[in-house]
Amino acid sequence: MRAPMVAANWKMNGSRAICREFVEHFDVDGSVDVVFFPPFLYTSMLMEGFVSRSISVGVQDVCHVNSGAYTGEIGAEMAVDSGATYSLVGHSERRSLFGETDGLIAEKFTTCQQAGLTPVLCVGESREERLDGRAESVVAKQIGSILRTAGIKAFANAVIAYEPVWAIGTGETASPAQAQSMHAFIRAVLAKSDATTARNTRVLYGGSVKASNASELFAERDIDGGLVGGASLEFKEFTKICRAASH
Repeated sequence: MRAPMVAANWKMNGSRAICREFVEHFDVDGSVDVVFFPPFLYTSMLMEGFVSRSISVGVQDVCHVNSGAYTGEIGAEMAVDSGATYSLVGHSERRSLFGETDGLIAEKFTTCQQAGLTPVLCVGESREERLDGRAESVVAKQIGSILRTAGIKAFANAVIAYEPVWAIGTGETASPAQAQSMHAFIRAVLAKSDATTARNTRVLYGGSVKASNASELFAERDIDGGLVGGASLEFKEFTKICRAASH
């Protein structure tokens, strides 16, 4: 049985005041795993605040190597040393804005696991790719890069987040049926290598998840929770989303 997970990706947003609000008031049923991905500046504040609760904190990105002359970068081992347990890998904004390739993302995925971080691999297609009928082939290629580099067993300690690029920050959400279809396809891709791993890997939906649509999305059999962007900065909204995943 896959435990539900809800992850908060704050992106380049947040403040000490927002961190304090969550630390002081955030409380959800322990049946759902909650992970916060704040900007690195705020990871320690959240970790210290959540130390007595079963809430995890991760980083939004890591460098493909652990140390060296890479000004501005954060190594996976540094993230672990700070107390982080997860890292996003391959978010669509890293792919589109910073030119990260499938090959580089596979390196980061492996670096995370070697350091002891659980990678949350983000995959998804653009609007053009969906309209052209290439959504599944794009996602299969993104996952295939990890399979070739790390092998299917690597997914025993990883999470996948399906984020249709056309639904990120646009207010437009994939329908539950569209999301379920792609989540089932992702499991089918993994199942070609190992059926048990495919059944056990958590696959989250990310793309304008809100309290108003969370329950309907999370009710689908292959959707194990959500990777939440803007709504995760709003304390009451994010709490409702987490509670929707626990039912």
